[in-house]
Amino acid sequence: MNIVDRIGQEHMRKNIPPFKAGDTVRVHVKIKEGEKERIQIFQGVCIKRVNRGIGSTFTVRKVSSGVGVERVFSLHSPAVDQVELMTVGRVRRAKLYYLRKLSGKAARIREKRAI
Repeated sequence: MNIVDRIGQEHMRKNIPPFKAGDTVRVHVKIKEGEKERIQIFQGVCIKRVNRGIGSTFTVRKVSSGVGVERVFSLHSPAVDQVELMTVGRVRRAKLYYLRKLSGKAARIREKRAI
């Protein structure tokens, strides 16, 4: 392990649930408006996950007022307060870019059921 990875280990979060593409997540994001700070929730389907240590990111997609909205979050950012795992999706791809073309019921992801 080189020195950059060792320094990154100190700043990495430990309280993030294991999730992957296809899972529905709820991200609590800190929003600063003037001098006040509040938490805004962004809930949607994780369509992409990039694992690069301290530079890990994930992309969440939701449909708001009929318009698809995607946000890229840094996993270890101080702006991300909390990540909650809502449902575990059953998908066969690592990147779900095909969801961008689908709408309505076609864009649903099957839920993984416990056996």
